[in-house]
Amino acid sequence: MIIKSSLYRCQIAEVPITLWPDGRKAHPPHLKTFRDGWRTLRFFLMSSPRWLFLMPGSILGWLGLIGYIVALPGMTIRGVTFDAHTLLFASLFVVCGYQAILFGFLARIFAITEGLLPEDKQLTRLFKFLTLEKGLIAGTAGMVVGSALLLWAIQTWAAARFGPLDYAVTMRLVVPGATLVALGFQTGLASFFISLLGLRRK
Repeated sequence: MIIKSSLYRCQIAEVPITLWPDGRKAHPPHLKTFRDGWRTLRFFLMSSPRWLFLMPGSILGWLGLIGYIVALPGMTIRGVTFDAHTLLFASLFVVCGYQAILFGFLARIFAITEGLLPEDKQLTRLFKFLTLEKGLIAGTAGMVVGSALLLWAIQTWAAARFGPLDYAVTMRLVVPGATLVALGFQTGLASFFISLLGLRRK
């Protein structure tokens, strides 16, 4: 009740009542600490896709971008060298963060469509701007650039007659390439899913 009133900007008033004993005998409490606490926390999180999906996804995304900034050129900061393994961890953060952000948008659109959350004017404007076609173009562009990096890595391998490679060099092509292909593929699928959710809103 408190969550719903906060979401819809409603006021809550208290009405004094008189309680009378119902005649039942004492019985053990039916509340379970962990079970009921988890159910309450779960409802809190589901009522706020921003804190459940968008905030953790944004944090992971920024950590991944910072990892790319220091790992791609192979920076050394205070004696710590950030190399290909850092780049791999950064890609993991980027992919997981992007997936969480997409889930946040999908969850919010679904909740608004089903009447579980109030209408969001900013999301409505964003929904009109980010069309299916624009999402597909962005997803295709990411997959094309990523595939180009992967082909570059394969060409480098072919130039070495498919022998051993310097992974510190080739991973700087393979990891970003695979990450861009994954992000582009997710963007294309999410664009179709968002359009599907939006059919009821039109």
